[in-house]
Amino acid sequence: MIQFDIITIFPDIFNSYLKEGLIKKAQDKNLFKVNVHDLRKWTDDKRKTVDDRPFGGGLGMVMKVEPIYKAVTALKSKKSKSKIILFTPRGKKFNQKMAHRFSKLDRLIMICGRYEGVDERVSKYIADETVSIGEYDLMGGEIPSMVVIESVSRLIPGVIGKKELLEERITKEGGFIEYSQYTRPEVFSPGKKVKWEVPKVLISGDHKKIKKWRENNQKTIEK
Repeated sequence: MIQFDIITIFPDIFNSYLKEGLIKKAQDKNLFKVNVHDLRKWTDDKRKTVDDRPFGGGLGMVMKVEPIYKAVTALKSKKSKSKIILFTPRGKKFNQKMAHRFSKLDRLIMICGRYEGVDERVSKYIADETVSIGEYDLMGGEIPSMVVIESVSRLIPGVIGKKELLEERITKEGGFIEYSQYTRPEVFSPGKKVKWEVPKVLISGDHKKIKKWRENNQKTIEK
């Protein structure tokens, strides 16, 4: 069972996310575990300071290395197969193959940055990998951590239901097959002279033709 450990200064952001839908059901079944940790727990001063002014000048504040080091040291275990990742726009692009690789771990510790950035020593000496969910900037790493949890956890048998649901879509290389989908009604009319119809092959009952149609209308997500 994989355990997700999230290090953040805004732990309440995760309250609703972790208590809804398949994510909640999977945790109730002990298919995976999520622990959210307040970084301020590992500070020493009365103000619970986690940031400071950047060396060299500049606007904004930078998250300090000391509390992050203490948090990771307290959480990581030498016995488990684990990874420590830091979310940053400069990191490796998160993709399906990375999600597949992470799903084989026992523990994934995720560091959520905030403010203008995180002391570079976290990236150089503490994190095993730096990860980005896209070529854009966010206010923090909390949403990326939810993306990783959702992408990784759905690869765990039992999380999204029958194992066949995964076997149908996952490639041998760890990629994911996505194809066009339709459901009832067969014909939808948003206006008097407009009809949006389901492709006839999907209601033909000919499974070979349906399989061929899906192959022609799919995208393999691997990169």
